[in-house]
Amino acid sequence: MRDHKLLITIVKKGKAKTVCKAAKAVGVEGQTIMLGSGVGIHEKKKVFGIDALYEKELILHLVPEDLLPIAVDAITAKAKLNEPGKGVGFVIDIKKTVGMAHMDYDEEVKEDIDEMTDDVKHEGFNLILTIVNKGRAGRVIDASNRGGAEGGTVMNARGSGIHEKAKLLAIDIEPEKDVVLTLIKRSLTKDVLKAIEEDVEINKPGNGIAFVLPVEETIGLPHLVQK
Repeated sequence: MRDHKLLITIVKKGKAKTVCKAAKAVGVEGQTIMLGSGVGIHEKKKVFGIDALYEKELILHLVPEDLLPIAVDAITAKAKLNEPGKGVGFVIDIKKTVGMAHMDYDEEVKEDIDEMTDDVKHEGFNLILTIVNKGRAGRVIDASNRGGAEGGTVMNARGSGIHEKAKLLAIDIEPEKDVVLTLIKRSLTKDVLKAIEEDVEINKPGNGIAFVLPVEETIGLPHLVQK
């Protein structure tokens, strides 16, 4: 039995490869990279009076908890995250993961799925984050809606899973991905996950991965909060 954490690292554009190599060297399999923009404390806020935004790369790693300390140390060292302006990283707890058929071990159950969806004891929301090959986000959203969710948000990304070739003619290949964010009431967690498993066949190798993240507070969802 192994527990998992979501390790998120944000670095300057072009530095994601360093982060991914460091994680892979200590046994962390697969990653998802998203492009973004922002400004850090050590970057100029304005250029010629115009607000400045710098291109960033955001890397998601699903890390077994026993590998987390050495993964954090390896990424910190290789990406020089302890130096000002090099980037940041943080860890988020994961409540449930699906799409791990390739693993030769079971995930530790931290919270029973029935308890996880009990609004009487656990009022609030969960966030289901699903990563699939590009073009399959619509299927994820349709499945989530069938399970009771109301839509979803899709972000473009790239990355490679354990079942995808990392190189082609000695050149690193990072297939395009769709990352789908689905915010749901906790009582719907079991139904939405089941729909994604069935319609997206996410438990088949190479079809993607989905995990549940706890949400402490929401803003802008009065129609759901009042239900």
